[in-house]
Amino acid sequence: MTTIALDLNRRCTCQTLDRQHLYQQLSADPALHGLFDTLAHAHLFSSTAVFVSAHTITAINKLVMAVESTLALTTYQQSVLAHAPAIAQLDAGPTGVFMGYDFHLGATGPQLIEINTNAGGALLNAVLARAQKACCTEMAQAIQTNADLAHIEQRWFAMFQREWQLQRGDAPIGRIAIVDDDPAYQYLYPEFQLCQQLLARFGVAVIIADARDLIWESGTLQHEGQCIDMVYNRLTDFYLDDSAHAALRSAYLANAVVLTPHPRVYALYADKRNLVTLSDAAQLTALGVDEVTRAQLLAGVPHTQLVHADNAEALWAQRRKLFFKPATGYGSKAAYRGDKLTRRVWETILAGDYVAQKIAPPSERIVSAEDADSALKLDVRGYVYQGEVQLLAARLYAGQTTNFRTPGGGFAPVFVV
Repeated sequence: MTTIALDLNRRCTCQTLDRQHLYQQLSADPALHGLFDTLAHAHLFSSTAVFVSAHTITAINKLVMAVESTLALTTYQQSVLAHAPAIAQLDAGPTGVFMGYDFHLGATGPQLIEINTNAGGALLNAVLARAQKACCTEMAQAIQTNADLAHIEQRWFAMFQREWQLQRGDAPIGRIAIVDDDPAYQYLYPEFQLCQQLLARFGVAVIIADARDLIWESGTLQHEGQCIDMVYNRLTDFYLDDSAHAALRSAYLANAVVLTPHPRVYALYADKRNLVTLSDAAQLTALGVDEVTRAQLLAGVPHTQLVHADNAEALWAQRRKLFFKPATGYGSKAAYRGDKLTRRVWETILAGDYVAQKIAPPSERIVSAEDADSALKLDVRGYVYQGEVQLLAARLYAGQTTNFRTPGGGFAPVFVV
C-alpha cells in the first residue's frame, strides 16, 4: 500500500456512508420491504471507507491471475484431485460464481491468506459502494470506486448465464434456486434476497430454498412441486456429504442440475491444503509453474505447512508467528492465532486436519475522530469470476479474525487512491 493510502487509513475519519441513500436503494423494490431495518441493527456495514493505491489493485490482479493460471495446469489438478473425494472428480463445466480471494495488505504487497468458493457479500457491497458521499473536498477527490458499479449487475447476470452455458449450451436458462440450510436465518440472508431480485430483473424464475426441502424424484430436482434447473450453492457442506443434502447430491451426480459453485471447484480452490502447494517453491517447480508465476506466488502467498506429528514440536516452538486453520474450514471457525494457543487447543489442532500459515499482519483503518485508539484491522476481499476481479470490498474488525460483531466495523467500500 502506498504512503498516501496508508496515511488516509490512519488519519482520515470521514464517515462516508449515506444511510438515506442506502435506505432508498434497499426500499426501491417491494420484494425487499424491511431489508434496511434488518441491516441497520447489525454490524454489517461500516460508516467509513478503506483506501488502497492503484499499485495495490494491480498487484492483487496479478496475484489472482498467477493463482488462476497455476490452478488451470493439468499437473496441479491431478495432484489436488488425487486426494479429493470422488464427487470432486466430476467436471460438469461451471467454474464457480463469486469466488472470494481474501488479502491482507502489508508493506511487501498484498498477501493472499485464503480463497473461498461461496464468498458472501458481493451484492451487499455493490449497494454499499453506491451509498457513499463525500464529506469534504479532499474526500470528493479521493472517492474513486474500484469497479463499474453502473453495469455490475449485468456482469453478474452474465456470469450466471455463462455458468449455465458451460453445462447446458444454448438451452434457455431454467429456474434457479438460491440454496442454503435455513436460508431465512442466515446472517447474509438479505444478500439472497438481493440476488433473487437481480436474477428476476433479467427474466429468470428464481426462488430461495432450504437445501433440506429439495426432492430428487423422477430424474429431476424439485422444490414444492417445481423443477429446479440451476442451484446457486451457499452451503458450507462443500462435498455434499450431509444426508440432508442427498437430493442435491443425487441431482448433481446425475447431471440433472447446474450447480455453482460445486465440489470440484472447492477442491481446486478453497481446500486450505492448496496453500501449501501455492507457497512452496519446490512443489510449484515440480508442477511446471513458470518462473515469473512462481515468483508472484511465493511473494504473495504466506508460507503454509501441513500440521502433523512429525513437525508438531517445531510448529509449537514457532507458534507465535503462525496462524492455524482447519483444512476444510470456513468463516474463521476453529481458526487460531498461534500466540493465543493453549495446550488444550493445541491438542485439538494435532488431532484435526490443520494447516499452519505464516502470519501476514493485517493493516488498519481508524474509524473515529473522538477515539485515537479506534483503529480496526482490515482485510480486502476480491470477488472473482474466471480470473477477473469484479469487485473489491474491505472488512473491518477487532479480534483474531474477521467478524460482524465489532462496533464501527463490517463491510466497507474500497476507494482507489
